[in-house]
Amino acid sequence: MSESTVTIELSEIEQKSLNEIPHPSLPEGTSIYGDTKVFPDYKAEDGETYFTLVHGIAHESSVSFVAVLQATRALRKGFETAIYFYGPGSLNCLATRGFPTVGNSAFPGEHNINNQLKTFIAEGGKVFCCRFGLSLHGAREEDLIEGVIPTHPLDVQDALIHYARKGAIINSTYQL
Repeated sequence: MSESTVTIELSEIEQKSLNEIPHPSLPEGTSIYGDTKVFPDYKAEDGETYFTLVHGIAHESSVSFVAVLQATRALRKGFETAIYFYGPGSLNCLATRGFPTVGNSAFPGEHNINNQLKTFIAEGGKVFCCRFGLSLHGAREEDLIEGVIPTHPLDVQDALIHYARKGAIINSTYQL
């Protein structure tokens, strides 16, 4: 298949606006941010736990994905780590994501959450998903990513109590 070149006619004012500031202003690879890490790179001490609650919908913001990335980092630092998806956050746990068929990405990154959760589980993290959260959106329990543990709606509060009593670092994310 041959490449075609499209020529766009620009008015004089459009051309003037385009040429006011050179683009790109910096070549790719140019550093515009420092890399000094301010806080120590903490590792888990014996028995330390990290617990994340997620109440955000996949792809509606970065909240859910960033929470999974943070939990993965905590796991790799040696923390016993668990993520609990509830409410609309339960939708993050679906293995049936894809269009036009399951597993196909309709846009780049459509499976970021799925892939990161699979990595998290494979590396020893626990993922819990509220059955009531699934039911609110008509999602089926059998559509959960393999290894995700379905939970009763009353477990949300008790999981929080459980991990708080263990002295867990608790990261609670919420999106409307």
